[in-house]
Amino acid sequence: MKIAFIGTHGVGKTTLCYDLVAALKKRNVHVDVVKEVARLSPLPVNRKTSFESQMWILATQIAEEIRSASAHDVVVCDRSVLDNYAYMKFACGRHKPVERLMDSWMRTYDLLFKVPLAGPASADGFRDTDEVFMRGIDGIVDELLKAHRIPHELLAQGRRDEWIQHVREAVERHPAFSKLF
Repeated sequence: MKIAFIGTHGVGKTTLCYDLVAALKKRNVHVDVVKEVARLSPLPVNRKTSFESQMWILATQIAEEIRSASAHDVVVCDRSVLDNYAYMKFACGRHKPVERLMDSWMRTYDLLFKVPLAGPASADGFRDTDEVFMRGIDGIVDELLKAHRIPHELLAQGRRDEWIQHVREAVERHPAFSKLF
C-alpha cells in the first residue's frame, strides 16, 4: 500500500507522514516513509530550481518509492511525483513527456491526501517562505489533480487537529489495508 501527502511546502505534510507512520507501527504494520527528496538535491531548488533539478528530484522520488515498496508493506510518502512536477511546471512551464510520466506514476498511489495551504511557512533554512510562490505551487497542484482526474482526499482547512484522525480512518478502511492482516 502506498500513501502520499501532497501540496505546497510548509503546510504540514512531513508532520502528518510521521504521525501516520507512528500510528501504523503501533499496529505492527511494516511501514516506511519516503522523505522529501528535494532536501537531498545537489542542484538548486525552490524558486532557483531548473528543469534538471526537478528531473533529478522526480526521478529520485520514483526510485525511493520503488526501494521502499520492495521492503515494506506500507509506504508513506512526504510528497508525490505530482508535487515534484508542479514545481517543474511553475519554474519551467509544461513538459508533456514528464507530465505523462507523472500521470502514469500517480496510478501507483493507493491514497492521496491534499494538505491545504493554511498560512505562512515557518522558516527552516530550506523552505522558501514567499507566500506568492507557495500559493503558485498550491494552485498548480490543484490544477493537476483536476486536469488528470486524480482521486484524492482534501483535508479540511482550519481543522488541522483532526487531520491525523481522518487520515488514519481513511487508511484503515481502504481495501489494500485489510489485505495486510
